[in-house]
Formats: sequence, C-alpha cells, structure tokens
Amino acid sequence: MEPTSGDITRLRGLTQSIVHQHLPSPLMEQTMRDAVLSALPADTIGSDSWRADIIFDGMLVPEPFRERRLKELSGGWQRLAMLARAWITEPDVLLLDEPTNHLDLEKINVLESWLGTLPRDTAVIIVSHDRAFLDNVTRSTLFLRPENSALFRLPYGHARAVLEEEDAADERRFQRDMKTAQQLRRQAAKLNNIGINSGSDLLTVKTRQLRERAEKIEEKARPAHIERSAGKIQLANRGTHARVLVTLEDVPVSTPDGTVLFRSGRQFVRQGDRIVILGRNGVGKTRLMSLLQAAVSGAGQIQDGIKATPSLVAGYVDQSLAEIDDDSTPVSLLSRRFDIGDQRIHGLLAGAGIDMEMQKRRIAALSGGQKARLAMLALRLAEPNFYLLDEPSNHLDIEGQEALETEIISREASCVFVSHDRRFVRAVGTRFWLIDKRRLVEVDDPEAFFASA
Repeated sequence: MEPTSGDITRLRGLTQSIVHQHLPSPLMEQTMRDAVLSALPADTIGSDSWRADIIFDGMLVPEPFRERRLKELSGGWQRLAMLARAWITEPDVLLLDEPTNHLDLEKINVLESWLGTLPRDTAVIIVSHDRAFLDNVTRSTLFLRPENSALFRLPYGHARAVLEEEDAADERRFQRDMKTAQQLRRQAAKLNNIGINSGSDLLTVKTRQLRERAEKIEEKARPAHIERSAGKIQLANRGTHARVLVTLEDVPVSTPDGTVLFRSGRQFVRQGDRIVILGRNGVGKTRLMSLLQAAVSGAGQIQDGIKATPSLVAGYVDQSLAEIDDDSTPVSLLSRRFDIGDQRIHGLLAGAGIDMEMQKRRIAALSGGQKARLAMLALRLAEPNFYLLDEPSNHLDIEGQEALETEIISREASCVFVSHDRRFVRAVGTRFWLIDKRRLVEVDDPEAFFASA
C-alpha cells in the first residue's frame, strides 16, 4: 500500500528489517540456522555464522532445534526464527507485526527479555494486540486515526487512559460549544421576531451577528473521535439448574499413542466457574480440553473418569478455528448449522463485521479477526451453557478481546479456557488449574506461573 499524500523522510543509509505475521513458504524447507543466515549477504555467511548462535543463545533456542527444518517446528519456534533472521542484519529499525502470535507464555517472556537487551539506539516499531506485552516492552504508543493520530510517550495502558480522557474532554467541549450555539440561535430568533414587529434596523443587525457567531462556533466544533467497531461479539447462556457441571476423577490425560502426560486428581467444575488451565507448552492443556469436549458432547470415546451433567450444551472454539470450514462461505456455514433465514443471517454477519461482499466469499479469504468473529457468532447461535475455549483471544483485536471479556463475565458463563493472554486471564479467570509435575493442581492465582514461565 502506497501513501496518497504527505512526505516520508529517511536518514541516508538507514537499514530496517520486518517480521511479518506469516512465515514465507520458501523458508519452510530450510533449517532454523540456514533460514536465519540466509538474511545475510552471501559472501559474509561463512565468517558471520557465529552471530546466529549468539542470537539463538539469547532466545534460549535448544541446540537440536537450530538444525531442524522450520516446517518441523511449532509456530512459536518459527516466529522466534523470523525474529532472529530480522535481527542478524543489525537493522537501525526493527518492525514487528504481531510478534506474540503463536508464542506460548514461556516464549513471550523470552521475547520480552530479548527486546530488553537490544541497544537503546535501535528503534523498534510493534503492531500487537497483546496488551500485557505492549505494557512490558514499549515506551511510546501511537494510536492511528483517520483524522488525527495520537502519539504518547507512554506504554499502551497508560497511553490509552490518557487518550480516553482527552476524548472525553473533547466530547464535553463539543457539547458545550453546541449548547452555546443553540443559545445564540434562540436569542437571534427572539430578537428577529421583536425586530420584525418593531421595524428596528438595530435589532436586525444584532440578529445577524448572533447567527454568525453561532455559525462560527458550529463550524469550529468537532465531535470527539468515535472508534469504528470491527463488529460485535455477543455470547449466549441458556443456563442449567445443575450445580456441579463436570467431575474429573483422577483422569489420565494421554497423548494419542498412550503416553500419560498428567493425571487430573479429583476436580469439579461448578456453575459460574471460569477456570483457566495453566501450564507450559506441550504439557497437555489442549488434550485436556479435547477430553472435556468429548465428555460433554458425548461424541467419540468418552474418557473414563469424566462425568458431565446431561443438561450441558458445550460451546467449543479451538485456537486454529478448525470448526470453521474454509471452503464454505459465511452464509452457507450458518444456514447449514442453524435453522434461521437468509435475511437474519445477513444481518447477524453484518453486525459481526462481515459485510455483504465478504459474506459471499470463501471463509479462507477472511482475515483472522473476521474468522474469529464468525466463530463467536456461531458459538452464540448454538446457545451453549458451558464454554470450552482454547486460546479464544487469538486473532481478535483489542476491542474484540475486551468485548469477549465483557460478554463472558456479564453472561455469567461457565467456562474452562486456555490462554497465553495474561490480561485476558486476569480479567476473566476466577479459578486456576495448573499442570505441574504431571499433576493437575488448583492454585490461588496465575501470578507465580506468569513469573516462572
């Protein structure tokens, strides 16, 4: 996308590197080391290869992973490889587009620590929807707006509070100005009537002056900025009379080949609970979510030891949005799943931020945020009374994350969820299950885990 107006000034010799959201396909066949070194000029790779290991050490990349092909690594390691690839060129400006995507909490902490070691004269520009990450690593925040973007020398959270107060002050000023203009117009109308009845030229002049003052005030008055919504997120909660929704009786949580990852012990999910499952990557969080889904839905082989009350209707969203068929259109997906007319479907999709044009396209053409909103809309229409959410804030912008938080809390929804979004966990969670030393234990809060991850 090219700018349509304005000027861009660059220092002579300025270098920059960018880490995009998606890994370039040609790199997938390369090892992590080769993918990083290929960013260097070909004639310096041999002499500068040691620099890759320095960066890998700083990012805590295990030695064996450095020689694996990227397609064999998780999305988190692929993301760190792209960061290393960008940094090995020693750019003056480092551009990061959603750098925490696909990272678990452990790798987010590694990324935060690594960014803290960069030279202070290196400019880093970050686009991210991870609020805790932004607060931890940034010192300035730019809010992009069509009419007037706002820059604050503050981390995101503080900057947003100041911006919201400025917007509120702008709105108060606008309302005050409009009230003043209305008063002037009323005075002008009264004087005009008196002037007509009395034939006074002086009153006619005064009337014109009052109207001109009102027009100038109205011309200068500017309403406060109103953020354009990307689409509504709403949930449903059909409720249940059951007090205990799910019981786990020392359930062994295993890999598909039968290797036991951990045992659940005796655990209960009660009505109104919002339980967060905490644990490092690979300990079995998603596997536990799958077992819970199977037990609640009754689909497939139900794991012995999990008992779900018969009245439960599960609403499930996984982190890859696998429930959303990329080959369908949004309209066909909803019409196939739910007995509602096309007119209502079009209205619901528009409300979720998917316009008429996008409603006719394959879901594969939607953005990650639009897919997430479509998944949340389908979840709402299913009217569950128990939510199982695996990384639900993935793909959602900050507005969407906050809307989802508000909906879960205000609907008093019972849910079990996995999330690496620390702000989301703190806002929504009421109970915390930690997978530690091959056991599932309950802890008072997530802070110790956040600090140790």
